[in-house]
Amino acid sequence: MKNSQLLISLLFASCLIIGSSIASFANSNIIKASSIAMNGSPKYSEGFSHFEYVNPGAPKGGKVRLSSIGSYDSFNAFIAKGVTADGLGMIYETLTTGSSDEAFTEYGLIADEIEYPEDRTWVIYHLNPKAKFHDGEAINVDDVIYTFNTLMEKGAPFYKSYYGDIVNVKDLGNRRVKFQFREGMTNRELVLITGQLPVLPKHYWEGRDFAKSTLDPPLGSGAYRIKDFKAGKYITYERVKDYWAADHPVNKGSNNFDIVRYDYYRDATVSLEAYKAGEYHFREENNSKMWASMYSGKTFDQNLTVRAEIPHELPRGMQGFAFNLRRPIFKDRKVREAIGYAFDFEWSNKNLFYGQYKRTDSYFENSELASSGLPSPEELAILEPFRKDLPEEVFSKEFHPPVTDGSGNIRNQLRAASKLLTSAGWEIKDGKRINSATGEQLKFEILLISPAFERIVLPFKKNLERMGIEASVRVVDTSQYVNRIRSFDFDIFVTVIGQSLSPGNEQDNYWSCKAAETSGSRNYIGICNPAIDKLIRMVIEAPDREKLINRTRALDRALLWGHYIIPHWHINYYRLSYWNKFSRPAITPKYSLGFFTWWIDAAKEKSLLEKKPNLK
Repeated sequence: MKNSQLLISLLFASCLIIGSSIASFANSNIIKASSIAMNGSPKYSEGFSHFEYVNPGAPKGGKVRLSSIGSYDSFNAFIAKGVTADGLGMIYETLTTGSSDEAFTEYGLIADEIEYPEDRTWVIYHLNPKAKFHDGEAINVDDVIYTFNTLMEKGAPFYKSYYGDIVNVKDLGNRRVKFQFREGMTNRELVLITGQLPVLPKHYWEGRDFAKSTLDPPLGSGAYRIKDFKAGKYITYERVKDYWAADHPVNKGSNNFDIVRYDYYRDATVSLEAYKAGEYHFREENNSKMWASMYSGKTFDQNLTVRAEIPHELPRGMQGFAFNLRRPIFKDRKVREAIGYAFDFEWSNKNLFYGQYKRTDSYFENSELASSGLPSPEELAILEPFRKDLPEEVFSKEFHPPVTDGSGNIRNQLRAASKLLTSAGWEIKDGKRINSATGEQLKFEILLISPAFERIVLPFKKNLERMGIEASVRVVDTSQYVNRIRSFDFDIFVTVIGQSLSPGNEQDNYWSCKAAETSGSRNYIGICNPAIDKLIRMVIEAPDREKLINRTRALDRALLWGHYIIPHWHINYYRLSYWNKFSRPAITPKYSLGFFTWWIDAAKEKSLLEKKPNLK
């Protein structure tokens, strides 16, 4: 009798639970659309024909040659091995794709419909029946599931961090695939970044070792495929004539070149001379000295080559000298702060950069996400629970890197640095900075990949020597550099941390304790701070734009006052030069250059070749 009553009670309770779940599901608003915005609504409505920053009637055809520095030895861009060739992203398509004039919106591509609940706890992608690989095989749900599982198991550490909140991927039949997110998780961007998953062909990779680098041209589904190559010298892509998404609204007016070739050069100086000789056609300049002094002459006077500065609203992120906190000498924040005083940006900008740059003082530079002034009440409310794990300055001071008068006389800065070092236990003995407890000299290596950067580092090195610090500078080749950075085998190197207008899961890969312990992650610095881990989570889980901004600014302050990087500089425009064979749309997108929306103008090319018949 008791057992019967217990059984009835359990059945009744189960019915209540099931009924509650059904009611909850019924009350949940399920959204089905071909696009999704992180906040608000997509700019382009259902059924749009093309993005406004393209010319939908742009002619197709012609050949463009581009350049790259260094070398490559792999076509597998998804693992933490080898140096991959430029342009490989053109081979693959993703479930969804973004626009270049919105902060963060994804539009369907391989997936033609996105289905998700209001709370964004899962997402179902309906695959486009037209989607296919270059061998004609249809892209199906098995390919999506295979891709996700393979990247999580064998891919670069980035994927485990980026997609770590996805707990299950399931085939629902009828070309539908469901991504289930971790229970109790609040991560509004996860639906969008799941759509960024590149879809790999299961039938191609099943017979190959995905964990190894390879120079076998891979099978893709994108607008281009590899035509030919010579490892480390060049790689040529050809436009796929029967590309399944050529007329898709997100591609209309893009991918206009028939042939795209990347030529590899030893360094930037050799590359520039090759450009001026007509070896390749388009160049973005990152060296201020070259931009100020090397883009002139006969070809520019005759309008054979064009020099252009195109403004943008792209967040600049952070570039700077990054410390490796795994080295004992850099564990003390005072030491890191003191070393920062030796970099005289104002002198460098005046004497080396022709006054072209602004000093960077945020990890989210050139965007509304950047912290400035004193913390707002909203930021303080976010930061307060973490006070014991953060420097006091985070709460009470405005961050600015040290400022000089540009004369090269930085006695005040060196004096301030010396006080910090002395308080950290590093004193001067016989002109050398020595640890008073261990007798160790304060010395380190600055690792570089480009000889052009030596002119910037050498004045920094000289100032360090005036502080009794021994700094050596080492320039290595591309392969050695990549391997050393991936294995965290460096003291200081020049890092570039790119940012978007909608930061999220990638922040975990940049700054978290877990990433600090993972070889191949992008936490090169080795940051491990419980407060920063929690701030990262708050950024990821931000429920709306306002909270995202305030939480990102709070994270920014925590990173800045950690003195993990000595900030460099930035500009908010592209410095471009190109042979005068291109035309481009009337509108330049806010957040990218949009080079693949350009096209080769037949009349311009004909005129150019008449004057420069040996142009390659």
